Amino acid sequence: MTLQSTPVTATPPSRGRPRFRLRKEALVGWGFAGPFVAVFALVFLAPIGYAIYLSLFQDRLIGGTSFVGLDNYSEAITDPRFWDGLVRVGLFLLIQVPVMLGIALLVALAIDSGRLYGKGFFRVVIFLPYAVPAVVASLIWGFMYGTQFGLVGNINDSFGVSLPDPLSPSLALASIGNIVTWEFVGYNMLIFYSALKVVPRSLYEAAAIDGAGEWRIVTSVKLPAIRGALVIATIFSIIGSFQLFNEPSILQKLAPNAITTDFTPNFYTYSLSFSGQQHNYAATVAIVMGVLTAIIAYAVQLRGMRKAER
Repeated sequence: MTLQSTPVTATPPSRGRPRFRLRKEALVGWGFAGPFVAVFALVFLAPIGYAIYLSLFQDRLIGGTSFVGLDNYSEAITDPRFWDGLVRVGLFLLIQVPVMLGIALLVALAIDSGRLYGKGFFRVVIFLPYAVPAVVASLIWGFMYGTQFGLVGNINDSFGVSLPDPLSPSLALASIGNIVTWEFVGYNMLIFYSALKVVPRSLYEAAAIDGAGEWRIVTSVKLPAIRGALVIATIFSIIGSFQLFNEPSILQKLAPNAITTDFTPNFYTYSLSFSGQQHNYAATVAIVMGVLTAIIAYAVQLRGMRKAER
């Protein structure tokens, strides 16, 4: 007697359920990301798009607003007032940023060393100026800079000396750099100090066992370990330098001859838009500055990351 087995055919799995699950997961994901995407598009992408749109037009005395293509960009590239402000900001960046980051790094290393008595007090005191709004800080320092009514004037009258005017054309940029340094040393110090606290203490102990001194530990262990924080702080400082606006705009009322309306590109953009009613050209200058800032910041980031990988 021969038994014949009936072949069993496997039923293919239903493809509807996996697709439904994927769609459901996608909807759940968009439910979480949707509010952020909406806010990001509203407050970031939409203003940039509108600025680009404005930069392609121009208000004419006859004919009203007309499409001019890239004419505004050609004018901005050859605008001497824009380039004067850009060169001034570039000089500010090359001098102020290294000084500020150097001071912040020294303070962070001193607090992290464990040999500074009352490090909690110093950490709070040095960070405290960052909590002061930039407008208030500019007003405070502008009063101290005054030769007729401020601290400099009082010192001149009390001691019979003649200190240089901090708001003179030759010292105005340095005076603004002093204000910015006072404001942001604590902020950058906190970035460096937080990065140092993450570094394993075993690395310091191993270096000390090998005979490394404090300076050797700083240069060979601590600084390489916080290279990422150094790069981030440098990028933030570069972006902040190109965005310099609050300090010159406040001090301009005190020293109109030294700080003009085109002192920085951002101040120039503000003046074009709100004082000159040149909204289209102001949008063009803002777009050009945004592109230049992004390029320079990205180049610094690439260079810093390449050094970190070596």
